Amino acid sequence: MEQVKLKSRSEIPEEHKWHLEDIFPSNQAWEDEFARVEKSLEQASQFQGKLGDSADRLLDCLNLMDEIGSDLEEIYTYARMRRDEDNREAIYQGMTDRAGALSVKLGSAFAFVVPELLSLPAGKITEFRKANSKLETYDQALEDILRKRDHVLSPAEEKILAEVGEMAEAPSTIFGMANNADLKFPTIKDEQGQDVELTKGNYTQFMESADRSVRKDAFEALYHTYRKQINTWAATTNANVKADVFFAKTRRYSSSIESSLDDDRISVTVYDALIETVRQFLPEMYRYMNLRKKALGLEKLHMYDIYVPIVPEVKMEIPYPKALDMVREGLKPLGEDYLKVLNEGFSSHWVDVYENQGKTSGAYSWGTYRSHPYVLLNHQDTLDSMFTIAHEMGHSLHTYFSNKTQPHLYAGYKIFVAEVASTLNESLVMEHLLNTTEDPKMLAYLLNHYLEQFRGTIFRQTMFAEFEKKTHALVEQGVALTADLLSDEYLKLNQEYYGSEVISDPEIAYEWSRIPHFYSSFYVYKYATGFSAAIALAHKILEEGEPAVKRYLTFLSSGSSDYPIELLRKAGVDMETPLPVKEALEVFKGLLDRLEQILDGSKS
Repeated sequence: MEQVKLKSRSEIPEEHKWHLEDIFPSNQAWEDEFARVEKSLEQASQFQGKLGDSADRLLDCLNLMDEIGSDLEEIYTYARMRRDEDNREAIYQGMTDRAGALSVKLGSAFAFVVPELLSLPAGKITEFRKANSKLETYDQALEDILRKRDHVLSPAEEKILAEVGEMAEAPSTIFGMANNADLKFPTIKDEQGQDVELTKGNYTQFMESADRSVRKDAFEALYHTYRKQINTWAATTNANVKADVFFAKTRRYSSSIESSLDDDRISVTVYDALIETVRQFLPEMYRYMNLRKKALGLEKLHMYDIYVPIVPEVKMEIPYPKALDMVREGLKPLGEDYLKVLNEGFSSHWVDVYENQGKTSGAYSWGTYRSHPYVLLNHQDTLDSMFTIAHEMGHSLHTYFSNKTQPHLYAGYKIFVAEVASTLNESLVMEHLLNTTEDPKMLAYLLNHYLEQFRGTIFRQTMFAEFEKKTHALVEQGVALTADLLSDEYLKLNQEYYGSEVISDPEIAYEWSRIPHFYSSFYVYKYATGFSAAIALAHKILEEGEPAVKRYLTFLSSGSSDYPIELLRKAGVDMETPLPVKEALEVFKGLLDRLEQILDGSKS
């Protein structure tokens, strides 16, 4: 049989590629802008030591910093997204490195601003605000700076930290190149006995295969490949955590987790409460795993059995055009304004659809303030991939509405709220499918899929969050993160979160080595909190209609004009209490009850 090989970039039809030409028409245009922006950084020095001279001088400096920041956003985003098309392309590797270095230069050029502002006499900035009303634009940004007074260093020290930033990115860069460009997986046999090259893109599809031997082969092939470089992954992980600890200590935080959460003005108690609340509901996870084992007719449930649909005879082949239609239909409760922008994204080359050789794995939404948003996919004609479209377009429309409403300074939203828009989209699409599906087997399939979203987003991401908390605490205690230590700690957590109903296969101990988000430390907990907030908001939209939609669209248009907790509170959920997480897990419990009834032959 002929082996199925991954297509090259040139073999992907143009209609399925994004148009980065909307940012820069050519690489030469990028080079011209790079040179101009690099030169413009020289203007920063004219303000150093003079921010306290007048309101006008302060305003001019802040405007320049914001303008150059917006310019640099275009430069870096274009280079990185070109690289993501095919990580093997040396020209875009180089452009991305240069853009990253220019970002460091920007940080270094304006490193004096924050410490100089903090050195001004008390009340000086308030006086300037009264003298020049245009400074009101910077009220939220200035407040955010002033509240961090205890963690800002001298101008010279801030300059050093800015320049160290490029070196601190090395672990993530090395992991990304090794994981996306260099790592090669073996060939396995699919359900038809055909040789297929295993990729990160088709791995999930294999894990949903009804053929258990295919699942097992894919599982073992993937983790045995990562295990071959396990000491390298441990070294990059250790270096990344050490960098986090270094910056936290240098900025006089008591821990790296406190330092990270302070960017969003989130208390560590919110993080700890998430872990505590999810652990309270672990018996429901064990019940779900036991149901899965019975439904699949297995004596023992392995880690490679936890993704396959409980109703294997139900197949959902969802080609890309059909997936778009399903997303449109599910998001109708958000109203015509939302749907109009959604359709614009689908028809205007925002999306890069299919996997190709060297392409960055997974999916994301990105873009710049001046361009429209972009979405990277690796579409596989599955239900998961359809939900990925809904998810990433949620991010993109959040970006779109914020960009249209907010100045550049506040258009970018904090990560704490970033997953709300994406997960709410998934929830609305799923609720639509659950309400319109009459076939009990299909309904069971969808309930199983929804339960998997809870498992993957609340339980799994909270497990990741607990792993991150532990690894950072160990390094803060002076412990080196070796491959054995990381694998042992991860395996222990996996056993605690999945319980005795699941055999924690030895290979799962190495899962930590392939998680890109561990290089954006203390990020993953926001998936769980965001998912919980999204479930609550989705239910309000379906129950209240227009009033809830109006509040939600205001939230999408708010960017970072207020702190994340406040933005969500205005939208209708209070994340400073454990209630949203508990409510989401109660929904999980109800879905599980409903699936048990169907599988037992009862009517729901």
